[in-house]
Amino acid sequence: MCPANRETPLPAVNLWTSAEHALDYLRRADSIPRRVEGEATLLEFLPADLRHVLDLGTGDGRLLGLTKAARPQAEFTGLDFSPTMLEALRARFAGDPSVTIIAHDFEEQLPSMGPFDAVISSFAIHHVADERKRALYREVFAVLAPGGVFFNLEHVASPTAHLHDEFLRAISWTDEDPSNKLLSLETQLAWLREIGYEHVDCHWKWRELALIAGSKPK
Repeated sequence: MCPANRETPLPAVNLWTSAEHALDYLRRADSIPRRVEGEATLLEFLPADLRHVLDLGTGDGRLLGLTKAARPQAEFTGLDFSPTMLEALRARFAGDPSVTIIAHDFEEQLPSMGPFDAVISSFAIHHVADERKRALYREVFAVLAPGGVFFNLEHVASPTAHLHDEFLRAISWTDEDPSNKLLSLETQLAWLREIGYEHVDCHWKWRELALIAGSKPK
């Protein structure tokens, strides 16, 4: 996690290739307050008739698994680059023909794939630089089918350093993750509108956790 309202670019730090860093996150992931509320809200807004779903930065498959349970008829593609996460993901969905796993670092342009009825992501996109976030939102728009939806359950920047400190206390984390590159919710919503998404909104928010949403026009 990183300071709110930053004025200077953050160094290009990404610790997610480290098994130690990935495993430490997995040990703490279930303890993040209110996380299940954000996940439940995402599932509430998912269309009932999904056929093809892409999960960006799928990690160990937590959100993919929840979405699969809610929409069992769909086929899923999970994308991640952390060797530790990929190992856990492959073990979790071993032998499941409805799940395709792709090793890819979305610091790089998304591979040719799609179209998807939904693109979902959970606490992943904030690890890339702001200019890459914006480009990635464009690439997501391109792989969505007409009428497709994008849901990004994300860690966003607090408006002030004081609120950021309050957030860290609320989640009982005292350390900053140097891989995080937080950006304001308002900026990200504006980007989605500029790109051409419609029905852009924040469907749920608790402190620095937010569900960013938009859809591709039919």
